[in-house]
Amino acid sequence: MEHWLAQAVARCPQHEAVDGLSYGELLDRASAAAGALLALGVRRGERVAIALEPGVQFVAALHGCFLAGAVAVPIDLRLRRSERAARIAGAAVVVDQPLDGGACDSHEPLEFDRTATVMHTSGTTAAPRAVELSFGNWLAAALGSAVALGLDPRERWLCPMPLTHVGGLSIVLRSAIYGTSVALHGRFDTDAVLATLMDPAERITLVSLVPTMLARLLDAGLREPPALRFALLGGGPIPPSLLARAHSAGVPVAPTYGMTEACSQIATNGWPLPGVELSLAADGEVLVRGPTVAAGSLAADGWLHTGDLGAFDRRGALTIVGRQADTIVTGGENVAPVEVEAVLLEHPAVADAGVFPRADPEWGEAVVASVVLHDHATVEPDELRSFCARRLASFKVPKQVRLVERLPRSENGKLLRRELRWDV
Repeated sequence: MEHWLAQAVARCPQHEAVDGLSYGELLDRASAAAGALLALGVRRGERVAIALEPGVQFVAALHGCFLAGAVAVPIDLRLRRSERAARIAGAAVVVDQPLDGGACDSHEPLEFDRTATVMHTSGTTAAPRAVELSFGNWLAAALGSAVALGLDPRERWLCPMPLTHVGGLSIVLRSAIYGTSVALHGRFDTDAVLATLMDPAERITLVSLVPTMLARLLDAGLREPPALRFALLGGGPIPPSLLARAHSAGVPVAPTYGMTEACSQIATNGWPLPGVELSLAADGEVLVRGPTVAAGSLAADGWLHTGDLGAFDRRGALTIVGRQADTIVTGGENVAPVEVEAVLLEHPAVADAGVFPRADPEWGEAVVASVVLHDHATVEPDELRSFCARRLASFKVPKQVRLVERLPRSENGKLLRRELRWDV
């Protein structure tokens, strides 16, 4: 398989690749990065840790790894030293400065089954895991996404996510496969993303967001972005009220379900990507298989066991209803925290909500909630409990609600449910 950058250069050498850099220029930089890696003694199949700020140099190093036959391991610079060390372990080289060597004239071919990247899961519900994704996985994900969303040759995909997260890296790699353009922010800043989306000259046709990002953009005034085809929305439960707000603001949203182990995108608008199969286990766990799924993540039965709980509607579209590990068992009844959070978020005063269990001598576990209010909003916790009681079965209603200033969330906006707790 020919290198994706080389294919893009053959088709459109002057077309923008990343942040104004053409594909021809990016290939030159990637070739120089590959030459530098080879000069450092990196051999085919060895791991290279990329510890660079998100930007053009990161992208050049990434493709340089592929040209040199090395495996790229993106390293999040925001992690503590011990966390970075765990991810770097086993790497032949750590790239913490821009790579610039003599051009690499001989490129290792891309092979479908060869590992391209080692990504680490977000660790929001369990310890982070290393996932080996092959070139075949990435290619299948890119082609499936193009079918699901359509593909405009003049696509310009805004990336406000870290490149160390599969949702961010997938934008860079899919665009290279397509020969389309990336506007790279690398991390989310409400004002910067809003300005880019609303500027006609930026011509942003796609953007990937998580629900908290979209909520902040809508709060900041996002309305009818001029060129946007879709805002892919994933990374956590999506409150119906948020979708309604986006629709009213003229923001076209494509709810998306994905995982690191499947190159980010599994299903969009409830429908799996072409070639991806979905099934439900007896307990409702979502099972996935297909060419996008990392071979090392498959169980003995040949399926990726996601740990997510789902349901199919009458049409066969998938809805995610919670996480197995998050299920609260109260008085013998199972409660999905995301269902309770979705109801709390329907209250006009509530900006954010996190539901979790508290040990209880009578119920085993009691459903409780931490709630963040919108600026200048006021509401009593008991009023929020009554609001839930009118919409939920009695055993799902939080036994207690506390108002807090903020909830623990990752840089990508995912709720860190393991950190939800009350000191007293």
